[in-house]
Amino acid sequence: MNQIHSIAVIGGGSFGTVLANMIAENGYPVSLWLRDDKLAMSMQNNSCNVRYLPELKLHPALSITTCIKSALNGADTVMFAIPSQAFRQVLEHACKYILPQQYLVTTTKGIEANHFLLMSQILEVFFPGQFIGVLSGPNLAREVAAKQLTGTVIASDHTDLRQRIQKILQSDYFRVYASNDRYGVELGGALKNIYAIAAGLTGALKLGENTRSMLITRSLAEMSRLAIHMGANPLTFLGLAGVGDLMVTCMSPLSRNYRIGYALGQGKTLNQAVKELNEVAEGINTIALVKAKADALGISMPLVDGLYALLYQQTEITKITRTLMAREQNTDVEFILHRNDA
Repeated sequence: MNQIHSIAVIGGGSFGTVLANMIAENGYPVSLWLRDDKLAMSMQNNSCNVRYLPELKLHPALSITTCIKSALNGADTVMFAIPSQAFRQVLEHACKYILPQQYLVTTTKGIEANHFLLMSQILEVFFPGQFIGVLSGPNLAREVAAKQLTGTVIASDHTDLRQRIQKILQSDYFRVYASNDRYGVELGGALKNIYAIAAGLTGALKLGENTRSMLITRSLAEMSRLAIHMGANPLTFLGLAGVGDLMVTCMSPLSRNYRIGYALGQGKTLNQAVKELNEVAEGINTIALVKAKADALGISMPLVDGLYALLYQQTEITKITRTLMAREQNTDVEFILHRNDA
C-alpha cells in the first residue's frame, strides 16, 4: 500500500466515482464525498454507483461519505468533480475544512454564470495563494471505468502539484500529461461541450462525415479564437485538452452533450432532452454564457450563434444551417492567414 498521499474527491457523479476508484486501485487512501444519503448508502451496500456507473465494481478500500469534514480531514489533495452550477455552493460548505497546505484540483468542465469564471478561478477566490490545478481531457467516465487506454492533462503553474497528480493517477491504462497553461486547458474542457451538442444534431440528422469533419475543425477555430482573447496559449488546443477532448465529445454517443444534441435533432424539446438524459450537460448553460461573452468582446463565433438561436430562440435548424453556409468565407487557420487578409 502506498501511504504517501491521502486524497478527497468531492462529487459522486460518474467522473468523481471513477476518479476516486482509480486512486483507490493505485493504493492511496481516498474518500469520496457526495451529498445524497440514499446514493451513498447504496454505494456502500452494493459496491457500485447504481445511478451513474452501475457496471463499475468499487474498490473495497474506497471510503464513501456524506460528511464533507470527514472526507477532507487528513487529505493533502482535494479533487472537485461537481457540476459548475453547484461549485460555489459546495465550496461555501467546504471552505472551513480546507487547509492552506492542501492541493486543490478541479475536474469540472463548465463556466459560472454570474461572473463568467472558470472553476479554478472560483477556487482562487476562496483560497488565494493556494496551489491549484485543472484536470481535463478526453475522459469519458464509462470508458475509463472499463479500463480502456486513456490520456488526460493536469495543468498548473506548480510543478509539485503536476507531479503529485501524475503519481496518484498514473496506471497501465490511464496516462497523465502535464501543462502549465491552466487557463487554456480549462477553457478547452468548458467550450467543447457547446460543440458536442452541434455534433449530436448532425448525427441525428444524418448529415454525413464531411459535415462532422467541418464542424469539428471550425469548432476548434472558434474555441481557440475566444481562448486567445482571454489569455490562453493557442498551442494548448492542439493537445488532449483541446482537439482531443473536442473529438471524443463530438464523436461519441456516450457524451452527455452529444446526447442532448441528438435528442434535439430527433425533434425533442430541450426540456425533454434534459429529462431523458437525467445527468448534467454543461454545454446547455455554457452556450448562453459564451454567446454573451463573444458578443461583448466582438468575437466571431457563428456556431455558438446558431446553437443559441436553436436552444433559446426556437429557430428552425434548416434556417440556421442556411445562415451558416451563407456567411462570408474566411481564413481556415487564422494563425497562418489573418482573417482580414483572407
